[in-house]
This record gives sequence, structure tokens and C-alpha cells, in this order.
Amino acid sequence: MEIRGPFALPALRENIEFETLDGLTLVGELAVPVDRAPVATLVTLHPLPTAGGFMDSHILRKAAARLPALADLAVLRFNTRGTTSPRGTSEGAFDGGGAEAFDLAAAMDFVRERELPNPWLVGWSFGTEIALKYGRDHDVNGAILLSPPLHRATEEDVAAWKGDPRTLVVLIPEFDDYLRPAEAVQRFSPVPEATLIAVEGGKHLWVGETQTRRVLTEIVGAVNPDALPLATEWPDDE
Repeated sequence: MEIRGPFALPALRENIEFETLDGLTLVGELAVPVDRAPVATLVTLHPLPTAGGFMDSHILRKAAARLPALADLAVLRFNTRGTTSPRGTSEGAFDGGGAEAFDLAAAMDFVRERELPNPWLVGWSFGTEIALKYGRDHDVNGAILLSPPLHRATEEDVAAWKGDPRTLVVLIPEFDDYLRPAEAVQRFSPVPEATLIAVEGGKHLWVGETQTRRVLTEIVGAVNPDALPLATEWPDDE
């Protein structure tokens, strides 16, 4: 069977909750491989909730649906404060990327408590702003930024990554609505260590199976390259 669209591969999926330092309960899901320990963990940060972003935004949902089985990864998804998805609603109210610092901290506390290995941040759109602003405060191997708009993350937030030993991978769609490859080269120039990947034909929302596979391949290429190339077929009897 071809792996595409909403097709979910086997994984152990657990509905989770965790508490922020300012007393809110956030809801999410942890997906891990069925019969082996994960080699790394993706801590995902969703797009802008006031524009429809949530833990089920399609790239993050497909990462959780596929990568535990295909790449031995744990995938943690959660709704930031005030965000609703079919999983439920996280308490609190959207704070424009300010108090969301507490949300990321709570997720990282959960990763540490569960002893999930080798955490990486995977931010998409608004989620990249949280990763850039606050990711350096946490014990992560690196950050992968999908379609960063650089609206809330300042020049100083970007430049602070200069010299940081952790990996920073940035996927820039050719036809992004906010930040295209040529401008991204300039905006990320203070961080020569960053790996910028211009995605031909890409758009901000990464719509379509071709773009989905490209994004998931780049994520796995950074986090567990031994799992490449990702399978595109799955046995019908599994």
C-alpha cells in the first residue's frame, strides 16, 4: 500500500497532558515506535493558532503518523495555550509568542521526565518563532524550521544562534508567502552555521504528497539519516 495522505503506520500513541509553570494544562499526543526504543525525539511546534494552526496541522500529523515506524522517531505534538484540536483544548489564551515560552518549557520537562532521547525542535511557521526565541534555553540537539516567517523572531533572536553548537536547519519554500530563499539568505546571514534548504516549488503550507515527503525526508536527514530513504510503500498485512 502506498504511504500517502492521512495513512497512519503502526505506532504506540498516547494522549498526554502536561502543566506549565504558570499553571495551565496543555493537551497533546506522544507517538513512539511499536517494538523498539526511539533513536531521537521530535518536539513539534505548530503554526499560528489564530490562523488555524494546531497540533494536527498536516505536516506534524503526518510526521506522527509515519516517522515512528519509518525512522524510529518519537513524535511529541501538543496544542499551545488556548489552542483547540480534536485532541482537546489547551488551557489559557494565545499570547503571540510571549507566554508560549512556558509551553515549550513544559514540553521539554515532559521529554526529560519520560527520558525521551535526543530531542529536536521542529517548528512550522509560528512554531519556528517559538523555536528561535526560546529553543536555545533547552537541552536539544538542534532545531528544524519549516517556513519561518520571521515576524515575531527578531534579528537578535536569530543572531543569538551564532556559534551555537546545535544544528539549525531551515527549509525555505520557493514560493513562500512570507520569506523566500533569497531573503532568507540575508536574514539568516548572522548565523553562518545554519543550513538553509531552498525547496523548489515549495509553498508555505507544504500542500501535496510531494512536498510532504520532501519535508519529512529533510527532517529525518537531520535527525536520523540512517533511516533514509524513507519507504513509500507499506505491506498490506501490517
